[in-house]
Amino acid sequence: MADRQELTDGEEVNTEQASSEAAEVTMDRIVSLCKRRGLIFPSSEIYGGLGSTWDYGPLGVELKNNVKRAWWQSVVYERDDMEGLDAAILMHPRVWEASGHVESFTDPLVDCKECKKRFRADHLEGDRCPECNGELTEARQFNLMFKTYIGPVEESAAIVYLRPETAQGIFVNFENVRESMRRKLPFGIAQIGKSFRNEITPGNFTFRTREFEQMEIEYFVKPGEDEKWFEYWVRERFNWYTRYGIRAANLRLRPHGRDELAHYARGCQDIEYLFPIGWSELEGIANRTDYDLRRHSEFSKKDLTYFDEQEKRRYLPYVIEPSAGADRGALAFLVDAYREDVVKGEPRVWLQLHPALAPVKAAVLPLLRNRPEVVSMARNLHAGLRRKWKVVYNDTAGIGKLYRRQDEVGTPWCITVDVQSTQDRQVTVRWRDTTEQVRIALDQVERYLAERLDA
Repeated sequence: MADRQELTDGEEVNTEQASSEAAEVTMDRIVSLCKRRGLIFPSSEIYGGLGSTWDYGPLGVELKNNVKRAWWQSVVYERDDMEGLDAAILMHPRVWEASGHVESFTDPLVDCKECKKRFRADHLEGDRCPECNGELTEARQFNLMFKTYIGPVEESAAIVYLRPETAQGIFVNFENVRESMRRKLPFGIAQIGKSFRNEITPGNFTFRTREFEQMEIEYFVKPGEDEKWFEYWVRERFNWYTRYGIRAANLRLRPHGRDELAHYARGCQDIEYLFPIGWSELEGIANRTDYDLRRHSEFSKKDLTYFDEQEKRRYLPYVIEPSAGADRGALAFLVDAYREDVVKGEPRVWLQLHPALAPVKAAVLPLLRNRPEVVSMARNLHAGLRRKWKVVYNDTAGIGKLYRRQDEVGTPWCITVDVQSTQDRQVTVRWRDTTEQVRIALDQVERYLAERLDA
């Protein structure tokens, strides 16, 4: 935004403070903001809620959709080696036997004999309840998959599972996608979708929930080239977060130790973010070798090998898996964007979201709602802009209060229509980050926004 035109009378903002106070952000502050401004609500709240389930409100769904859209833009539209997929949530139960989830997708569970609360045994430091200091039961393995039934009779033959990950839908469609799209290695399949895990101890707002949305890639490569592609995708995915505004100082890479690696993985690195709860996983990139395609070949009796025309031989591709959470991603972008500063002597809370991620791209604000010519111009401008973007119209308060409301949800631009606008056909455009204002022609507003949103 360095190419801004000459300023009109802007608000006086302490920009040094604005940049430095990317604030001591607590999860309580984020939760309060989300509830107050229609980003995220507790699910089923009028019935007392349901533990660790959340509903994305009018602005939250826009933020989350924008995160998913930016991911899809980056990994599908901007590449020539990727296809998209949307596999069903319910899959044949043999899928989860082949993947190992039925047998080994478990956590160690303990109960407190006194307060009856449950905990993951591997998350406890001692052998007594962290809540009441009571005696704990012996640990037992607890499968994290949600079980349900197909058909009217609840019998074992009709058991299916809500998928705990989207990856298996990609693996079982590997041959379908490869053949229909005439793909050669290396190529990837990308998918965004809901997954379900019956977590023993979910919590920390939307960071860990039982219902969540994943953004996953399975990238199929020739054996022997897997390490090269693994390093490539680690860099590529790290850079995606900084591209959309997360400060590099709040990101780090953490290689998995040998004791952490899944038995099928050759390597794994987590991209971690400094959440208010501390450094925690944002995305994992794993080298899954040929484990998944080999297992599905064995269980389905279908040949999933790839014929290499150059080498005139068949083999099972290795797989590199960048797996991100849409919910965690949205939360990280939200936390990292939180700012506090002072404007005209008054404190301001605002979100420095990348314009591509901002729930609302612009707000059209008529300065005088009792002047029909001003309102008409503002309404027409709003009607034209909202055909392309999420743009709001608001005349319910004074201009200063309207600016604060939009800043608090990260709206990049506020466009003010005043009496002079009806005479010179110009409007005032205010930039969120610095509160700088420019006067531009009414018929140039759409172009002005498009140039900056596409940058």
